[in-house]
Amino acid sequence: MKQYVELARRKLDDLLPGRHQSLLVVLSLILLALSAWQERAPVPDDRLVSARQERRAAREHAEAHTVPLPASEEGAVTAEADPRLFLTVAPGDNLSLIFKRAGLGATEVFQIANSSDDAEVLADLYPGDQLAFELDGQARLQSLELFKSPLESYLFTRSGESGFDFARISREPHVEVVYKQAVIRDSLFLAAQKGGISATMAMDLAAIFNGVIDFILDVQAGDTFEVLYEEEYLDGKFVGNGRILAATFTNEGKEFVALRYETADGESNFFNPDGESMRKAFLQNPVDFTRISSGFSLARKHPILNTIRAHKGTDYAAPKGTPVVAVADGRVTFASNNGSFGKLVVIQHGDRFETKYAHLNGYAKGIKHGVRVKQGQVIGYVGATGSATGPHLHYEFLMDGVHRNSRTIHDQLPKAIKLADEEMARFREQTRVLLSMLTTQGASLVAGKDSSQESRQQ
Repeated sequence: MKQYVELARRKLDDLLPGRHQSLLVVLSLILLALSAWQERAPVPDDRLVSARQERRAAREHAEAHTVPLPASEEGAVTAEADPRLFLTVAPGDNLSLIFKRAGLGATEVFQIANSSDDAEVLADLYPGDQLAFELDGQARLQSLELFKSPLESYLFTRSGESGFDFARISREPHVEVVYKQAVIRDSLFLAAQKGGISATMAMDLAAIFNGVIDFILDVQAGDTFEVLYEEEYLDGKFVGNGRILAATFTNEGKEFVALRYETADGESNFFNPDGESMRKAFLQNPVDFTRISSGFSLARKHPILNTIRAHKGTDYAAPKGTPVVAVADGRVTFASNNGSFGKLVVIQHGDRFETKYAHLNGYAKGIKHGVRVKQGQVIGYVGATGSATGPHLHYEFLMDGVHRNSRTIHDQLPKAIKLADEEMARFREQTRVLLSMLTTQGASLVAGKDSSQESRQQ
């Protein structure tokens, strides 16, 4: 820095009178000092900022997925009040890693994992699950409790030198019935969010109405839906949503009503007010909330071969890994690689119908030749195997061995199951209250809005 100051001074001697030189030298020194200070000042590093954001996100994720501790007779148990060691399952954890954090070794892992067939629950650990370790004075494991939810846990208690007894603990929550409604402006999920309805419940609603509403093509702005469901509380604290009891969906002015009903055989399902099951013989779509990238056509230009070839199915563009479900009950007749189809699942539905699901990324657990599947059961995941230009599901529907357009053939498909006449009286008695609550709650909400608008106008 000194050589630059000296050079500047010499130049000034040649150009300016003496009285101005001192002033300019002082100003130059000030500017140089400021420049040096800025060079030494710490500059935010994008990597440090990113690391902070990752740590913050990880902390928020852990907090959001921590399972609240269960309640005792004296009230809510906290980690401070309970002498046990509480550890929360993190992504990538397994039983050995968690036991190591608890100060336990492979011997304890082996003993408890082989204590009984019930110990299989310890193999299905998910991020957010919580384990409570009770150790004695010699740091020896006396009991282990796995909390799968605030209402359900599994307890292993030492019996003898190396054995453990098993017990499943269930806690009964206090249940409140809640009514909510929403208007679709952009999408079902955004409408649910604005209406205070969880994304999981929005998916459940779509599953209930999937037999009568095409959520890919039919849903329009202005459609509305209502839902009557249970909220569960433990010691006055909200612990989760329970069952959906009743719901309505108004699509382009046509209202569909679904009522939960437990049949005389003890099976719970949704029916419309006339006793007709909402569970149609075939679902409208094998994937939810995607877009149709290519429809059924007998004269489509093949995207890879660049020739005119029949497209005897429907393509659903969806992200890789999107669940694919069986559109109806049936038996898997093929589940393997099949040339241009890639990973393919074929399901036979009775004598007349067959469906095919191609380009899968993988198969769901247990899906193989010969197994029976239920309607709505996940059978695989969207991929781009075989001759595919990108992730999508190629879905084919065959009736009597002939390819048909699954989107236009619904009128020819088997109708929904209807309750027997002798059960209708029981059905109406059981669902009468639900219908009344839907009507009353909806009317009171509308009345409340009207009175609020009048007060604002006054």
